[in-house]
Amino acid sequence: MPKSIVAALQIGALPGGKGETLEQILSWEGAISESGAALVVMPEALLGGYPKGEGFGTQLGYRLPEGREAYARYFANAIDVPGAETEALAGLSARTGANLVIGVIERAGSTLYCTALYFDPQAGLVAKHRKLMPTGTERLIWGKGDGSTLPVLDTQVGRLGAVVCWENMMPLLRTAMYAKGIEVWCAPTVDEREMWQVSMRHIAHEGRCFVVSACQVQASPNELGVEIANWPADRPLIAGGSVIVGPMGDVLAGPLRGEAGLLTAQIDTDELVRARYDYDVVGHYARPDVFELSVDERARPGVRFTA
Repeated sequence: MPKSIVAALQIGALPGGKGETLEQILSWEGAISESGAALVVMPEALLGGYPKGEGFGTQLGYRLPEGREAYARYFANAIDVPGAETEALAGLSARTGANLVIGVIERAGSTLYCTALYFDPQAGLVAKHRKLMPTGTERLIWGKGDGSTLPVLDTQVGRLGAVVCWENMMPLLRTAMYAKGIEVWCAPTVDEREMWQVSMRHIAHEGRCFVVSACQVQASPNELGVEIANWPADRPLIAGGSVIVGPMGDVLAGPLRGEAGLLTAQIDTDELVRARYDYDVVGHYARPDVFELSVDERARPGVRFTA
């Protein structure tokens, strides 16, 4: 059906770790079912956590032992894909009838990835996307994804894809997703800034697609009982800002700030043809005689064994 309800679930990773956070996610089952949402997008690094302000004991040229201990704790709080947490999320998707897109910290060998997982009500865990470029000092703790995890899926709400946080500002990645025919653009994030709202509206308008962005919300250091260097003690670590945008850049719901909540809006993918009448960025508005993009979707493991 072209018309459906989509939602952004604005919550944050809890201090008690992935088990407590998973319980929090599952506690929203009733609200998701009551909303009639066919898609629920959840924030970046929700399961596994976004350790805002943590330095992991790193100085340029050397690393301190306490940083290795901090990384070990963070690694222990990450999840296996598939694993017990993905089974629980598949159950939530099945019971609510909603497709889920959720940000997690994924363990693979001894490397962590900032990953978006896709769940289908009938098929469970169906795909994942690993963040291609961690931002700034995120590169200390997260590996880089490759082109083998850039899915755009046919779902009950339309053709669905996910791009994580500042990946959304990579023009060539956006172009690749547009070329895959994305209709509902999911943007898990921890970016609370006003410029993020501008970016979400720009992407919706540029791609002539619906955008659902879900941001974490985290209390202030004072409320959490912690000290964060160079961060105001009374300022929320992450203030939210989840938003849903239409294909002409119009805000359909949100932004939701400073509190947890389930943000919803009705979308109609039949609107996309009308929106693209005068601007189809990878169609009649492209200039393939001047510009061409090549996308390498091969997996890039560090070691290959050939029998």
